[in-house]
Amino acid sequence: MLQAENLIFDYPDKRALHGVSLTIARGEIVALVGRNGAGKSTLIRCLIGLGRPTSGRVLMNGLDVYEAPRDAHRHIGYLGDFVGLYDGLSVRRCLYHAAAAAGLPKPERRASLQRAAERLGLIDHFDALAGQLSRGQRQRLAIAQAIVHQPDLLVLDEPAAGLDPEARSRLSDLILQLRDDGMTILVSSHILAELEDYCTKMVMIDDGRLIDAAPMGARHQRFHVRLAAPRADLAASVAELLGVVAVSSDDGLEAIVTLAGDDPRPQDVLAALVSAGLPVCAFGPEQWRLQDDYLAALGARPDKDTGSGVNS
Repeated sequence: MLQAENLIFDYPDKRALHGVSLTIARGEIVALVGRNGAGKSTLIRCLIGLGRPTSGRVLMNGLDVYEAPRDAHRHIGYLGDFVGLYDGLSVRRCLYHAAAAAGLPKPERRASLQRAAERLGLIDHFDALAGQLSRGQRQRLAIAQAIVHQPDLLVLDEPAAGLDPEARSRLSDLILQLRDDGMTILVSSHILAELEDYCTKMVMIDDGRLIDAAPMGARHQRFHVRLAAPRADLAASVAELLGVVAVSSDDGLEAIVTLAGDDPRPQDVLAALVSAGLPVCAFGPEQWRLQDDYLAALGARPDKDTGSGVNS
């Protein structure tokens, strides 16, 4: 669906992107993650044609985003990290204006804004002024504007910023609903725990370079180990096993074990623990966290000799 090839972007005083290439397939919900200043917003602007890179190209459904921007933008919806609305317009007029700006023919606009309002739960607020809406309602209106033309790709830059927990939960549900309705979504956010709820792939950049791009949770397996009695050598014993890339244990009674990829099999690790003389009374999968993949990709794995781990 979207393909970026060797994107280089230079500001007057520095290079912000260093030959970034990536592909977003139809139906994915992609998390774009990285430190502050890593180049996420610059990359997004290049992907959607709001910024032209020094070199490289972006294709959206086969259309060159820079050579045919109007055609490409008909396939893209975008919500930046700042929600800009016309406070003096009603919800209805805001959506109509967005539909017109997206190039929808007049006969299609009314049905399109009605559909977008229904998706975002804004029907009851059709005649309310945008300036009178709550923070969560304003965010929903901004997303409705971004999808009023039924884009194939929706790009959201920090969409949960400033939302309360309930509104963030509704946003997660909405993103999944839009994916189920056939939309592909790219989300940039610092809130890694929430991205876990709905994203299917992580794209990570650091210092303007692509560090990793892979399906969520595809890199490692995590397991919880509990002993019948504490052992001071628990972390050290587990760390020596084949395939173990990280161990976290504070009390010698329990440990979180991270295994590399698909090898070895969990049952082999359990057998090795028992063979090592450890009194294992519980062994099972641990909930996967995006932060684990993020830190591992950054090269922030704990030192296996210390038995320490990354906790959140």
